[in-house]
This record gives sequence, structure tokens and C-alpha cells, in this order.
Amino acid sequence: MTATATPGKGLLTPADHTLIMIDFQSQMAFATHSIDATILRNNAGLVAKAAAGFGVSTVLTTVAEKSFSGPMFAEVTAPFPGLSLLDRTSMNTWEDAAVIDAVNAIGKTRIVLAGLWTSVCIVGPALSALDQGFEVYVIADACGDVSTEAHERAMERMVQAGARPMTSVQYLLELQRDWARTATYDMTTGIAKESAGAYGLGIIYAKTMFGASEGHSAAAE
Repeated sequence: MTATATPGKGLLTPADHTLIMIDFQSQMAFATHSIDATILRNNAGLVAKAAAGFGVSTVLTTVAEKSFSGPMFAEVTAPFPGLSLLDRTSMNTWEDAAVIDAVNAIGKTRIVLAGLWTSVCIVGPALSALDQGFEVYVIADACGDVSTEAHERAMERMVQAGARPMTSVQYLLELQRDWARTATYDMTTGIAKESAGAYGLGIIYAKTMFGASEGHSAAAE
């Protein structure tokens, strides 16, 4: 066996997946208790900014927006000006024809999910997409549920079925993956400074105090 300086096939790239952000809406957030609402909004916004910045194919979908659940978080919609929200009646996004039409039009076999609630609106499309042969990733800290128990059991169920869990900061850094990619370096560190908590504070400190940089010395793809 010989090691090579190449990325593993399981790593995401900006061009190889569709991000579906589901039901980040007021009414859904009111009953979410597995994660603090401020942290949830921050993480969802981080994911949205990362996807928009890297040009990831993205679907935004709501449930009963006008009649019950309310508007999608501005943190999620703002990075995608002009992108239409697909409103549904189905709890399972994968059973909505408009969403599936969008997924098929994009034509990518990897699906990344984030949204509310984990045990219903994320489990449904995750298990459905897996059953149809798609690879599924779930951004666990950009999901939430009515209790910690509900969120954790939902994550376990999806992982057991073959879904791959990750976090919001992991998603951002996996899309960048090499600090020598100067075209997206400032965007990535900018998102981190705004939304990545203590990690972002560390970047602010290092750059302010020492003019530090993660790496511009080598060319990258």
C-alpha cells in the first residue's frame, strides 16, 4: 500500500453535492430545545454563507410558510438573493415534487441536509435519499429538535442507515480544505471570524496581533 497526497473520496467538494436547508422557520424554532436558538441561527447562517460563497448547488425549502410556520431565518436566505423558497405541505421533503424536480435538475448524487426538526424533517429525506442510492451527509449542529433525546436518536438512526454526520465549521473548512487556495481564503476566514465562535476569535487575534496567515506559500488547485 502506497500513500499519495490526494484527498479521500468521502470528502465533500463545492461542486459534488446539493445542500438542502429545511424549515429554518420561526414556529419550528420555538419548540426546538436540543440546541440554543442563537447558536442554531448562527450555525445555519454559517452553512448558508459557506455554500453561497463556494457556489454550492442549494435548495431552500419551507413548510406551510404563510399559513403556519412563518418565514425562513434571514441568516439562511440572505446569502442567496433571488433564490426561490420551495414551500411544502409534506413533512418529508423528499416526498415533495418541486424539491425532487430541483434535485434532479441539479443532478448530483451527494445530498447534504440541515434543518428542523432532526427527527422528522431531516430523518425523512435522509432515509428516502439513502434508499434511492444517494450519499447523504447531515450537518448535526445546524439541526435541532424538541429535545436532546429526539435529536440524538434521530442522528443515530440516520448514521445507522448510512448517513455521514458533520458540523457547520467542518462543512466550511472541508469546502476550503487547503489554505493555499487564495481565491476563497479571505472568504473562508471571514465567515469563520463572524460565525465560528472561539475559532473565529482565534483568527481575529492572530491576524490582529501578528499578521498571521494559515498559508499562502504553495499553489493549489
